[in-house]
Order: sequence, then C-alpha cells, then structure tokens
Amino acid sequence: MASTSDIRKGLCIKYNNDIYKIIEFLHVKPGKGPAFVRTKLKSVTSGKVLDNTFSAGHKIEDIRVETNKYQFLYSEGEQYNFMNTDDYNQIAVEKSVLDAPELMKEGEMVSISINTEDGMPLSCDMPASVILEVTHTEPGVKGNTATNATKPATVETGASINVPLFINEGDKIKVETEKGSYIERVKE
Repeated sequence: MASTSDIRKGLCIKYNNDIYKIIEFLHVKPGKGPAFVRTKLKSVTSGKVLDNTFSAGHKIEDIRVETNKYQFLYSEGEQYNFMNTDDYNQIAVEKSVLDAPELMKEGEMVSISINTEDGMPLSCDMPASVILEVTHTEPGVKGNTATNATKPATVETGASINVPLFINEGDKIKVETEKGSYIERVKE
C-alpha cells in the first residue's frame, strides 16, 4: 500500500476495480482546510481519462510493474508488435495502450510497463520527440500572412501535423509525441 505522498507521473494504481495510470498530479495545500492531491487518471483497460482528488494521507493500492525497452516492429490492425532488445522476446500490444500510435515508425524504441502479476502490458511510453520525414504538403506561399501561419503536412507514418509554411516534402521534422505538434526542422 502506498499513500498520496508516493503519487508520481506514470504510477499505476488499482482504483474502482480497474487499473489506472497517473498522467498528471498536483499537490495542493490550501490556506484553510486539509491538503489534497488533484490527479488525472487514465484507465489502462478502456483508455478513459478521469479527474480525481485524493485527500492527504489517503492509502492507494499501487501495482508492481516492470519496465523494459522495446523496439517497434510492425502493426497488424489493432495489434502493435514489439521486441525486447535484451532477450529478443516479442510482445503484442493493443492500440488503446499506446499514447501516440500514429507517430510510431518501425525501429522506434519505447518503454513498455508490464504488470508483473499477470504479464499484461499496462502502458507504452514513447520518447519525448520523434524525427519523421514529410511525405506530402502543399507549397507555402510567402507574403500572404501577418503572423506565424501553418499548413497541414503528412509524415511517413501517415499522421497529419501542422507545420510552418517553409517546410517542404522530403524535410525531416522533430515532432513532440505528447501533443503531436511540430517542434523544429532537422538538418541532416
């Protein structure tokens, strides 16, 4: 058993007969009244996100997880297949477990957390940013904007991302995986 002081991002807990992963938390100490922890929980089974508040000192049931590095191999419909880089075992993960499957290309390294009790994959954490090649975008027209304008671009994984007007087909761009947004153009 853990308490609210042990809450951290990525912690998996049992709550309301389901397994949840903490994606955001904030310790609040108001001037009047007891302290509490405001959390945002994501269900591992359904992917539903809910807000919850735990009072300070509240006991929570955490789940033992094992996290390993895996390499993305390929996808088959809703199943994404990964290989453990240490022992070469392969694992299939449901699309709902993945945070940003549309930004994942073959060979990408991710961290997968597995429940040690039943061997079920609980979450898949991608790197903070990925480098992808732009496969299609309309040419940008100079002079018709007053501020930073963007245009849609399709990257090699099939995802659509808004990029600045100066990005062309064939350019490599860095994309933030959490928000799926453009960061910068990458020079070779």
